[in-house]
Amino acid sequence: MRDTLAVILGGGAGTRLYPLTDHRSKPAVPLAGKYRLIDIPISNCINSELYRMFVLTQYNSASLNSHITRTYRFDGFGHGFVTVLAAEQTPQSQEWYQGTADAVRQVLPHLNAHPHERILILSGDQLYRMDLEGFNEFHMSSGADLTVATIPVTADEAPAFGILKTDENGVITEFHEKPPRDQLDGKESPVSDEMRAQGRIYLASMGIYMFNRDAMDEALAEDSHVDFGKEIIPAAIGAKKVVSFPHDGYWSDIGTVRSFYEANLALAVPQPEFDLFDEDAPLYTRARMLPPAKLQDAFVRDSIVGEASVITRATVENCVIGIRSFIGEGAVLRRTVMLGADYHPWRNPAKRAGEHVPEHPGIGANAVVENAIIDRNAEIGANCRIMNANGTQHADGEGWHIRDGIIVIKKNAVIPEGTVI
Repeated sequence: MRDTLAVILGGGAGTRLYPLTDHRSKPAVPLAGKYRLIDIPISNCINSELYRMFVLTQYNSASLNSHITRTYRFDGFGHGFVTVLAAEQTPQSQEWYQGTADAVRQVLPHLNAHPHERILILSGDQLYRMDLEGFNEFHMSSGADLTVATIPVTADEAPAFGILKTDENGVITEFHEKPPRDQLDGKESPVSDEMRAQGRIYLASMGIYMFNRDAMDEALAEDSHVDFGKEIIPAAIGAKKVVSFPHDGYWSDIGTVRSFYEANLALAVPQPEFDLFDEDAPLYTRARMLPPAKLQDAFVRDSIVGEASVITRATVENCVIGIRSFIGEGAVLRRTVMLGADYHPWRNPAKRAGEHVPEHPGIGANAVVENAIIDRNAEIGANCRIMNANGTQHADGEGWHIRDGIIVIKKNAVIPEGTVI
C-alpha cells in the first residue's frame, strides 16, 4: 500500500462521551484495560502494511499526542510514520476545523508533500478489525473514484446512521442522512441471504472512505462542503463512481457513554464478537513493561484484568479492570469498567511533583460498585455504594456524573468513605 496515505480523524469535542472527554480527546479514551481508541485504526493500518498515517486533532489533544509519540516509532530505515497534525491557523485559513472534510482540506499541503495515489479516511473512535489492504484492492479493481465502507443494519438501527442505497453491482445511487424509521421504504440494498434473514437490509456508512487523489482534490475544492457524510459523499454520487465496500465483521461506533460502556463489557464475555486474542491481527499500544496482575484470594469471573493490577480478597464479575488498578479487601464490583491508574497507591510520583492527585487510587475496602465507569486515578473510599439504585438516567455531583443510567466517576476524583450514589 505504498501509494496510499491514511488520515485518521480525531473527532470533535466529544460532548456525548463527557465526562470521559473532559481532559482528553475521543481517540485518547482508554479501552479494554490497556489500549486507547486510537490504537484501533493504527493497528488496522499496521496489520495491512499501511505505514504512512496522519492523525488530525483539535480538542484536548495533549494526552493523544503523548501516547502516539511514545508508542509508534517506526524503523529509521523505513518510510513509515504516524504524524499528529493539530488544527492551526494559517494565512490561508483562520478558522478551526469546521467538519471532517474541512479538517482534511486544511491539511492537504502536508498530505501532498508525500507521494500518493489514494487517501484512506478513518475514524479515531470506532472498534473493529478490517483488512485495509483488501479494501484498497477492492477500490482499485472496481474502478471507483470513491469507495465507502458499509455495514448492514436493521430498520431499528438505520435512523442513527447515514444510509446508502446501492444497485446490484454495489454502485451507490442514493444517500440519506439519518432517515426516520417511517421513511425507510425503498432504501433497501442488495445484501447476503444471511443478512437479509436477520433483517439487515439497509447499508450504513461506517465513516471509512477511500478516495483517489484527484477525486479528493476535486471534492475539497468546494469550500462550503465541510463534512464527508453530509456533503462530500452526497455530492459525489452521480458525479463520480462511488461504490460500497461491504464489511461483515464486528463494528462499534463508540460515540456515547453507553456505547463505550457496552463495547468494553462485551470484550469480557466468554465468546466476544470482537476478540482481543487474535494473533493474525493484533492490537498495538504503548509497551509499559508492567508486571502481571496479582490476585490474592479473590473471586473473578468473566472479566479482563489489566497488567500490574492488585485485587485482594474482593469479588469482580463481568468487569474490565484497567492497568495498575487496586481493589481492596471485601470490595464487590459488577458490570464495571475501570480505566486504571497512572501510579500505584504506594508509589505516587505525581504527588512528589506537587500535583493534586488522589493518594489512594482504586476501590476501598468493602465498597460496592455496579454499572459504573471509573476513570483514571479515581479514588473510591471504603464502604461506598456506587450503584444508582434509583435508576437515575442523568445527574451530576461532586466528582461524578450519571449518563444514560451509567455512573461515571471522573478522572482524579475522590469519593469520600461511605458515599452512596
